[in-house]
Amino acid sequence: MKFAKGNLGWRRLWSGGAGLFCLGLGVLLCAAPLWAQGAQAAQGDAKAAGSISGKVVDKTGTAVAGARVKLAREGQTSAQEVAAGEDGQFRFAGVAAGAFQLTITAEGFAAQTYSGALQAGESSVVPPIALVVATAVTEVRVELTEIEIAQEQMKDEEKQRVLGVIPNFYVTYATNAAPLSSKQKFELAFKSTVDPVTFGIVGGIAGVQQATNHFSGYGQGAEGYAKRYGASYADIITSTFIGGAILPSLLKQDPRYFYKGTGSKKSRLLYAIANSVICKGDNGKWQANYSEILGSLAAGGISNLYYPVSDRNGVGLTFENTAIGIGASAAVNVLQEFVLRKLTPNVPNSGSSNP
Repeated sequence: MKFAKGNLGWRRLWSGGAGLFCLGLGVLLCAAPLWAQGAQAAQGDAKAAGSISGKVVDKTGTAVAGARVKLAREGQTSAQEVAAGEDGQFRFAGVAAGAFQLTITAEGFAAQTYSGALQAGESSVVPPIALVVATAVTEVRVELTEIEIAQEQMKDEEKQRVLGVIPNFYVTYATNAAPLSSKQKFELAFKSTVDPVTFGIVGGIAGVQQATNHFSGYGQGAEGYAKRYGASYADIITSTFIGGAILPSLLKQDPRYFYKGTGSKKSRLLYAIANSVICKGDNGKWQANYSEILGSLAAGGISNLYYPVSDRNGVGLTFENTAIGIGASAAVNVLQEFVLRKLTPNVPNSGSSNP
């Protein structure tokens, strides 16, 4: 009995283990199709994913290392980004099928985009993406120097001619005109003395002197006229260069007349007369016109070298010519202030100067 009981127990124990074994085997047999289906699905997804690769170059075909390549896919808000290698190559793996867009950026280059569509399981190699150098927009502000401004204003002054003929170079109608450099003062003096009209005016002066037998020591006839012509032209040369270029450069004074044009007639009259003995310095301040006064004295002294001996009064003639020169300047200034501007074409419309 004991053996039977033991045998029964053993059989029961064995049969229970076999049952568990059969049960486990059944579970495995039932689950196998599900595992196979899952494995096939995973294999299908892996097969559906593709890749995108390419190369970033510049316009010469040289690789652009470190270029940033961003991948954006249709229907997705997130984007993948990789950096191109030293050879310019880049690659995205595990990319789902569908439309995509690549955005490529690199320092110093303009951004480029490339759009395409990836098929299931495709390894897409995009054409080389050439970046172009970014166009730099530079704002350049050009500011003229004081000398350049003065040069432009002087060009306007050289167009000023009374009645369109007679030079009227030594007056400026510009508001706050820029001071002239020494070179510009000499240029203005030179252009004034070699102007064809200047030669004509000198010829007229010599003719009047010949007709009135002024400076009789020169005599008459062609020789007398030539001497008078030469003396008159020498007066203009010395007074213009000494009083309008040499001394103004040394003393830093402006030889031009600064047109006022505003205020009462009386104030403008006094201003014009005063400008025969005062002038603007290159610093913009008013000061005694030493250039013109000393220039007239120097020109008068030099004139004693070529005037007839009978007309040389030494110091007397020098001061006489100086006084005449100052008076003539005052008269011309009055004409400038009230008359000549109306008779001068090509006057720049830049307002009036304020003394």
